[in-house]
Amino acid sequence: MTTEGTFLPDVSLQGPRSVAHRVRLAFSAIRNSLSTLWSRTAVRSTVIDVSVFLIAVLDVWLVVPADAPTYSVYLSALSCGALLLRRWFPFTVLMLAAPGFMAGWAQVAAMMALGFLATRKQTHWQVWVGAWVVWMCRFILWPLDEFVALSWQLHALDIIYSTVVAGMPLAIGLLIGARQQLATRLAELAASRDRERKLHAEMVRTEERTRLAREMHDVVSHNITLIAMQAGVLTAAAPGGDAERTARTIRELSTHTLEELRGLVGLLRSGSAEDDGGSPKVCEIPDLVHGCQVPVKLELDTLPADVPDQVSAAAYRTVQESLTNVRKHAPGATTLVKVSADDEALLVEVRNDPPARTADSGPLPSGGFGLTGLAERARMLGGTVESAPTADGGFCVTARYPVTPLGDAEPVEASSAS
Repeated sequence: MTTEGTFLPDVSLQGPRSVAHRVRLAFSAIRNSLSTLWSRTAVRSTVIDVSVFLIAVLDVWLVVPADAPTYSVYLSALSCGALLLRRWFPFTVLMLAAPGFMAGWAQVAAMMALGFLATRKQTHWQVWVGAWVVWMCRFILWPLDEFVALSWQLHALDIIYSTVVAGMPLAIGLLIGARQQLATRLAELAASRDRERKLHAEMVRTEERTRLAREMHDVVSHNITLIAMQAGVLTAAAPGGDAERTARTIRELSTHTLEELRGLVGLLRSGSAEDDGGSPKVCEIPDLVHGCQVPVKLELDTLPADVPDQVSAAAYRTVQESLTNVRKHAPGATTLVKVSADDEALLVEVRNDPPARTADSGPLPSGGFGLTGLAERARMLGGTVESAPTADGGFCVTARYPVTPLGDAEPVEASSAS
């Protein structure tokens, strides 16, 4: 009888796999906890110090004979205990460990003390003195009468063994110290390259901003000045009537545009993105609405007095760009401008009806960058700008700009216009 191809409903075959999965998750959690604990400098230093001390003690305890002289046991214990101070006094610790090596059994303690000294001091004179001391402690046997009685062959072997005992920790310590110095220098080099890269990028941005400021001043400012001058001539040549009023409006708008252009050129040349001293404010929106030559209904709620300058300027530019689009694409359309605020954001909504008539002088040129610029400005401030046609054939622009939490600030007086 076989069960091949048999399906048993409501019977789970994943029991062992689930248990194994839970075990893996448990081991993973333990490993992550240990990694986090080991990343702490104090914990890591304590574990290393205790481990070094225990290894030195174990080395002495395993080789000390039962009839060992009392002084040699004490000297060996002093060598092991001195290792706990190696981080602060590495040379002193080595000098304290040397007697326990020469007259006792603390060879590993003296070797580790030399290795830590070489790691900290590298090629300092204390390192070479410490290496010589360890070499001598291994070469000279205690008591001295037994050392003198050794043959020349044993002395030759002691020279070789002493060189190994002193040279191995010295080489390891120098290697570790050199590696640490190399890592530090590489980090400094990376930081230096990062600073140079940032300085180069800043220099390129400064040059580009200066070029843009120069082009705007030489080309745009020149043309707007000509428009203002021609409007002034038209005002003097046709006194009274609609022509004079139109020419005066053109001159006023040109003069205002020149003032804003000078502020923008100064901002570009200053190289500071935070300098918004000449930028318009949200409290200037009523003046903008009154002079836009578009039938507008303004709903300006009570706003906090200390709205950030960049947010205030962004709200003004949103209304300005939206009214400009209404004049260009929906002439004669009634427009609703609503500005409000809550505890977290400044809200701007500009909604216009379908165009009431066709443009008198044909469609005006449009590059399509106005709304794109508003969206980019909003993203830099952490806000959003949404624009879409309405169901009745109009258009709606909605912006939300976050503001910092404000206290009992004195509110700005609300205004409305039609």
